[in-house]
Amino acid sequence: MTKITLSHGSGGRLMHDLIKKLFVKELGNPLLNKLGDAAIFKTGSRLAFTTDSFVVSPIFFPGGDIGKLSICGTVNDLCVSGARPRYLSCAVIVEEGFGYSDLEKIVLSVKMTCKKAGVDIITGDFKVVEKGAADKVFITTSGVGDIYQGASLSIERIRPGDKVIISGTIGEHGAAVLLAREELKFKAKISSDCAPLNGLTSAILNKGIKFMRDPTRGGLATTLNEIAIDSGYNIGIEESKIPIKESVRVLCEALGMDPLYMANEGKVVVIVAPEAEGKVLSIMKKHPLGRKSVIIGEVKKERNKRVYLKTRIGGKRIVDMLSGEQLPRIC
Repeated sequence: MTKITLSHGSGGRLMHDLIKKLFVKELGNPLLNKLGDAAIFKTGSRLAFTTDSFVVSPIFFPGGDIGKLSICGTVNDLCVSGARPRYLSCAVIVEEGFGYSDLEKIVLSVKMTCKKAGVDIITGDFKVVEKGAADKVFITTSGVGDIYQGASLSIERIRPGDKVIISGTIGEHGAAVLLAREELKFKAKISSDCAPLNGLTSAILNKGIKFMRDPTRGGLATTLNEIAIDSGYNIGIEESKIPIKESVRVLCEALGMDPLYMANEGKVVVIVAPEAEGKVLSIMKKHPLGRKSVIIGEVKKERNKRVYLKTRIGGKRIVDMLSGEQLPRIC
């Protein structure tokens, strides 16, 4: 490899390989090497810490904007790690000539989303670069939260027979950004699912949950592959059980894209012990962000680290990790 491409930021196989072969190789330590949504450490109490950058294009899209996205992304990485999000930092880089009114809209969106998620921004940074040195505005947020008492989420706890739950329909964020970016003449309106998940995830902690992850870049397929690779077990899912809005399905079919790889910003994948699946599913369905939660598959005993999809017609195919770039700058 001599140059970095957009595919290296896809969330798929190329990005994972780059992170392991460069960043983990040179910067690795026991906390970083786990490559979790957040690092879990102890300084008197157990804390979670995470950071993320947001370069989505366009910066305003149905259902959200770069400001809302930056808060939801960091809050969600904390809460799927078993933490109560507390405090965030926010660094904003703006291109010279960017409109003040648009910047104000983004800041107000950040404010509103923080209030909804119950977090505060307690430090930050602001930079302006020359015209052409950035694309409008980039945001980096970091967050810290305290781990809920008794919470024990770990990929090592996953065992054959555990059930896989998705908290609702997939692909809306990717589809919404795609439509906003390309200005396609598509009759159905699709909005991003961008939302803070801490209310939903805190309700199911300590109820038999083994592991959680939010399926953002690379979508559901890539997230399940990450879980299969790190746990060592195969995962089987059923096509007929995966919830997809008809508008998203039609858009993907028209453009030759797979909704399994479309980004989500308000969904969570939950791995739960089989004896707790009914209770967890019932709790999730009572929450506004989990009303369409459904069990889509289970962890298998085979250990070749694959994700298999049972198709609607009864066949079976491998669902691999995204290798190229289906849609760049999605978050």
